[in-house]
Amino acid sequence: MKLTSITAALMLAATPLMAQDQMKLMLDWFVNPDHGPVIVAQEKGYFAEQNLEVEIIAPADPSDPPKMVAAGQADLAISYQPQLHLQIHEGLPLQRVGTLVATPLNCLLALEDGPIKTPADLKGKKVGFSVGGVEEAVLAAILAKYELTLDDIELINVNWSLSPSLMSKQVDAVIGAFRNFELNQMDIEGVAGKCFFVEEEGLPPYDELIYVANTDTMDKDMIARFLAATEKATQYIVNHPQDSWEIFSGTSKELQDELNKRAWADTMPRFALRPTAMDVGRYEAFEAFLNEAGLIPSINEVSKITIDVTAK
Repeated sequence: MKLTSITAALMLAATPLMAQDQMKLMLDWFVNPDHGPVIVAQEKGYFAEQNLEVEIIAPADPSDPPKMVAAGQADLAISYQPQLHLQIHEGLPLQRVGTLVATPLNCLLALEDGPIKTPADLKGKKVGFSVGGVEEAVLAAILAKYELTLDDIELINVNWSLSPSLMSKQVDAVIGAFRNFELNQMDIEGVAGKCFFVEEEGLPPYDELIYVANTDTMDKDMIARFLAATEKATQYIVNHPQDSWEIFSGTSKELQDELNKRAWADTMPRFALRPTAMDVGRYEAFEAFLNEAGLIPSINEVSKITIDVTAK
């Protein structure tokens, strides 16, 4: 009997542990404080607790991640709610499966001591942008509040050089600046900026950063476990802001600077505390907004845009 027990114990010890499910996550850009819950979940072992091995990849081109998910080259991508609406109408098999940053970060940015005191002052002025389509619709909605149109301004594509083009006075304002980054970047360089928050200037509120998956091939159980890990990480961040900052910034020397430290503090309150929660009205309203702006030809049902992966 004793020998049998020893033999069984030896056999159990020789049995390999169950392999973790592997996931490939594409970020929307290089690692930055917007990705706090993902990095903290990785560093604290929360993904491993969910039997996941997550490969986190920064893209060479920020427009690539959703396309890679649509093509089956990644399981998840961090993307933007406004872009998702457009991409679905373009035929990409994508759905929002979770939320990372639950408020807009986008703002219309001008110089604090410049000529733009309100968006009404943009008439006849130059406005820089990085991404056509959505940013133009956002700007058009802001201008409409002040009885202006895009014909009243000069749009200039400054690529990703938003704050530098504003500080050098190449443009009078920029749209698409993130309030947690560009505003801090300018302040650090000694130039005060003024943000006009898009959700206060005529736009329906939306989720800035979301997780998207392939509608046809997504593994809902695996994604639900991924989101459970990031939810736990978000709770840790909220409860332990300094410790979580040290964990996050400790992953790279490039993160250990004043800009990222300020951005971390500004981003923390905006992380989705319930990443799987689905706000139907928010997605309905933004779909209707894009349709009214002429950017999409019809209105999709919310069930085509977003899904609750935890629903039975």
